[in-house]
Amino acid sequence: MGLLSGLLGHASGVSLQQLEKDYGNLLIPEETIIAGYKLIRDQFVFTNKRVIFVNKQGLTGSKIETLTIPYNRISSFSKENAGMLDLDAEIKLWVVGQSAPISLSFRKGEDIDTVYKMLSQAVL
Repeated sequence: MGLLSGLLGHASGVSLQQLEKDYGNLLIPEETIIAGYKLIRDQFVFTNKRVIFVNKQGLTGSKIETLTIPYNRISSFSKENAGMLDLDAEIKLWVVGQSAPISLSFRKGEDIDTVYKMLSQAVL
């Protein structure tokens, strides 16, 4: 991931090996990590049961907020591909009980179709 993409808030993929190392302790029995993406310090991880958002806070990033959204709480989602002059693509998740969607920005060239298909399989 380029520094500029990170500063602009665009996500890029993270290896499954690294995700297992970093977040394997959060998983319940029979839960597996499917994919994960990283911003500068924050990450979002897709498992076979939920989406995990990891928000590192403060100057050192030692304070960490972890938010779990089970797939059955996602009421709808959308995908916006990067255009010719756009720098990013976006997936939005609407969660039951929240009026504003959660936006996930991806840098141009990231395969958001795979993420969209993964969400489709998990939510529908």
